[in-house]
Amino acid sequence: MTNLNATIMTAASARLSDSQDSFSSEELRPMGALPLPADAEVRIAGAVREILKALGENPEREGLLDTPQRVAKMYLEVFSGLHQDPRDHLKTQFSADRHHGAVIVKDIRFHSMCEHHLLPVYGKAHVAYLPAGGRLTGLSKIARLVEGFARRPQLQERLTDQIAQGMEDVLAPEAVLVVIEAEHMCMSMRGVRSPGSTTVTSIARGTWLRDSAARTEIMSLLRG
Repeated sequence: MTNLNATIMTAASARLSDSQDSFSSEELRPMGALPLPADAEVRIAGAVREILKALGENPEREGLLDTPQRVAKMYLEVFSGLHQDPRDHLKTQFSADRHHGAVIVKDIRFHSMCEHHLLPVYGKAHVAYLPAGGRLTGLSKIARLVEGFARRPQLQERLTDQIAQGMEDVLAPEAVLVVIEAEHMCMSMRGVRSPGSTTVTSIARGTWLRDSAARTEIMSLLRG
């Protein structure tokens, strides 16, 4: 993995505040698809127009005239993962070769949006799994799983957890390991203004959670 200017190691499971205790994990962090309102584009464009007015801008001037519509289309694109179940990509499976060794897909580039400030988060995901019963999925399907969960208002901790959970839900592997390295624009361009800082999150499931030696071996392959 790359040298980090400033690495923040954090647990993969997001901490939930006391006010959220009455909600289930699935309600707080839906894995599946949410319905898209038919008037979503119109409503987003109207909200952007109001933001521009609140800033003292004139949304009718030439440079801003089409901005609300552009932003609305952009939001529907970058949040498109809300309206799909990324796990569906993993339903393409192969088992004839009965492969039982680890499968590792490194350096999956992704872009997401921090749900706290709606600012970009971008980086790389590394996903490894140990097939059970020779059950494999296409390598591109793992990248699509990452992309689907990334295209939502996200926390990096949640994204890490959802990728691992998605792999478990569909492939039921013997082990899963997910590592994500990302830069957050909410840290780089506002607040502390620390460009280049990288946050690293990881989660292990199954055999690699219980067996530290096996987990260390897979982590070394990820770093290699």
